[in-house]
Amino acid sequence: MNEQDIGFFPDEKIHTRLQKMQHHPMMQALLHYAFPNKRTEEITTILDACHSTKAFQAKIIYPALQRLLNEHSEGLTTGGFEKLEKDTPYLYFSNHRDIVLDTALTNYVLLEKKMIMTASAIGDNLVPSEWLLEFSKINRNFLVRRGLSPRETLLSSRHLSQFITSLVTEENRSVWIAQREGRAKEGNDVTHPGVIKMLTLAKDQQEKGLDHLLKLKLVPLAISYELDPTDHLKVRELLAASKGAKYEKEKGEDFQSILAGLLGQKKRIHIQAGKLMNDEIQAILQSVETESRHGQVLSRLIDREIQRNYRLWPTNYIAFDELFGTDRYACQYTKEEKQVFLDRMERKLAAIPDPDAGSIFLRMYANPVVNKEQWHDSQSVQEVVEAAIK
Repeated sequence: MNEQDIGFFPDEKIHTRLQKMQHHPMMQALLHYAFPNKRTEEITTILDACHSTKAFQAKIIYPALQRLLNEHSEGLTTGGFEKLEKDTPYLYFSNHRDIVLDTALTNYVLLEKKMIMTASAIGDNLVPSEWLLEFSKINRNFLVRRGLSPRETLLSSRHLSQFITSLVTEENRSVWIAQREGRAKEGNDVTHPGVIKMLTLAKDQQEKGLDHLLKLKLVPLAISYELDPTDHLKVRELLAASKGAKYEKEKGEDFQSILAGLLGQKKRIHIQAGKLMNDEIQAILQSVETESRHGQVLSRLIDREIQRNYRLWPTNYIAFDELFGTDRYACQYTKEEKQVFLDRMERKLAAIPDPDAGSIFLRMYANPVVNKEQWHDSQSVQEVVEAAIK
């Protein structure tokens, strides 16, 4: 594949691609999962009516997600989207917990609310097979190149920035991108300034980087799951990192994480759209003279929005109290909820005979509480800016 070929399929190619892929075992599994009570002929007719990405997502992906939510969660709630314009494209700058569901559920919500759906960034390491690559492109995913040399990374990042800019400003397409490379396996939703830097690489010569970001209409997005079905898998990787060892993924491990995330119990899920960040960007442009600090300060303001908007669950409060040996949040959960959570943790970690596994497991659920504690509702944008540049 050409290194510039990071984009997704245009609508005029969707029907042909779907016809080509429809007999693949994975596509058949998806179709029959979405429509368990329909005959093959009926399913084929539905698929044949898909002539665009939106049609495929509305007719196939949407019912599949409805079934998934019914069987593997206790429901999805949302907030903040009512403050956004339905016909305006946004750059949704999101925390990242699940490889597939974060973007899939975001578009599920946008479809329901009749808002502009997203093109979504995905690491090329997550689409190792030709079928997965094709499927991702049908679903309007674009590729982020991984494992490049420093020079290749710069060139790829500039191309990616131009691509994202074109989507939002020229094609009227919303974009979903994670606030950092990879999932926040330790539950610590912190923006990497390098992502901000990448987004500014498409700026005009006379612009400052943040001037360019004003065009992209950046909206932080906070996605929270009451339970993470892949928590025990993340513990293995975090254990290796805590001991200074390099974690070597087994073949197919990412795909196993995808399946676990989809089919594991998540309990309640909440997606909260934050506010448009243009006022915050303007405050930085007016208050921070050193342009090299702009990305760092904006990252901090995005963190504030995501961490404050993150919906905390009993699991988070239980983990915090257990990890720090307190009963500070005992009013947020019952004794029964606590016992169920701790029993689940014991089962999940039974195959990981390491004394540090428990504290790592608890920390990934407790960190959102730690993060939320640092923010005060009375704290102004200017105060956050000043604190960030000290």
